[in-house]
Amino acid sequence: MKIDGKAFRSIWREDDGSRRGVVKIIDQRWLPHDLRIEPLRDRAAFAVAIRDMWVRGAPLIGATAAYGVAVQMAQDPSDALLDETWDVLHETRPTAINLRWALDDMRTRLRQLPPEERAEAAYARADMICEEDVEMNRKIGEHGLAIIRDIAAQKAPGEPVRILTHCNAGWPATVDWGTATSPIYQAVAAGIPVHVFVDETRPRNQGAQLTAWELNSHGVPHDLIVDNAGGHLMQHGEVDMVIVGTDRTTANGDVCNKIGTYLKALAAKANGVPFYVALPSPTIDWTVGDGVREIPIEERSGSEVTHVQGRDAQGRIVTVQVSPDGTGARNPAFDVTPANLVTGLITERGVCEASPDALAAMFPDRAPGR
Repeated sequence: MKIDGKAFRSIWREDDGSRRGVVKIIDQRWLPHDLRIEPLRDRAAFAVAIRDMWVRGAPLIGATAAYGVAVQMAQDPSDALLDETWDVLHETRPTAINLRWALDDMRTRLRQLPPEERAEAAYARADMICEEDVEMNRKIGEHGLAIIRDIAAQKAPGEPVRILTHCNAGWPATVDWGTATSPIYQAVAAGIPVHVFVDETRPRNQGAQLTAWELNSHGVPHDLIVDNAGGHLMQHGEVDMVIVGTDRTTANGDVCNKIGTYLKALAAKANGVPFYVALPSPTIDWTVGDGVREIPIEERSGSEVTHVQGRDAQGRIVTVQVSPDGTGARNPAFDVTPANLVTGLITERGVCEASPDALAAMFPDRAPGR
């Protein structure tokens, strides 16, 4: 996607005169006020970037971890360091399944090779994981576009399809295109008028800081709303559909996503608003059935709740406290939306019901025991 007319991905390899180049990322902590590009040169830097949310979004976390393995293999390709790197990177974010998927994929492939071949193979596979992510997200956009097109056909000519999003499932959360935003971008390219309501998504404000920024950069009409406004807009007929992303989807269709997603799904169900989840297949965890009871929910620092980051009147990026001294805070980062609240799952292979049979039919080559 583009920033000020220039094409960007969220992670890439750049020639720096060395044999394999340097992996670079957009450090998302400073968006939307400052675009900072950071090189990641060793395993520790990759671990910090994932844990401290320089990068975020399940697909991007997986791609970043893959490059983290590659960088470590270039320094020491031994079995011991391969296993240690899996452990170090896996513990950075426990909820998003793409992290484990990417690390498992890298370790399984590299273990079959002699150590002297692992570095080149690791970089090649990390590159391929990125390319596969881009293509999956493009296809998700195609299938989601059909849904938007159908809604547009029922509206008066020129009337926009009004879409509500939560958190950021845009291209900064993936390598490119995004998941929930890919259908939106493709609808705009197809000339279908859309208007996006962007949940701010407290406490880290990924909607306010990232989704609004990327939609603005791409020229997509949108309004930022507080998290608690979505139900009101649905109640008054101002939302035609909801599209969100997911950090882990279970084999029975439960969806784990940024905290607050469950409440949007409840409001959508109560008001007859279609609630769709856009996901690439590596986000499906075939080992989990009951998402509410089985998915580990990351608890982050309470300071993310008691403090907010923004730009002051002098243009400085600052953090300010919004709560009284001595007030504690709970900060579960995700919640689980049960499958019965999900209208459909938009995958790279098509749209299916959020059910074990529908998922297994969509991915018969991946569902265990099928």
